Amino acid sequence: MPDNEVDPAGNTQQFRAFVQKGESGSATPQGGNTKWIIGAVAFIVVVVIVAVVCFLE
Repeated sequence: MPDNEVDPAGNTQQFRAFVQKGESGSATPQGGNTKWIIGAVAFIVVVVIVAVVCFLE
């Protein structure tokens, strides 16, 4: 007679591996987006400063 019960330890190990893989994979795109946002904000600040300096002269 076949044993139809699933080993919960096997499922837990697979789930933990899935979660760890998801955590390491999702961190990279967020860091990339943050760098682009910081760069865009810095560019806008520089353009505004240059415009104000040129306007006041």
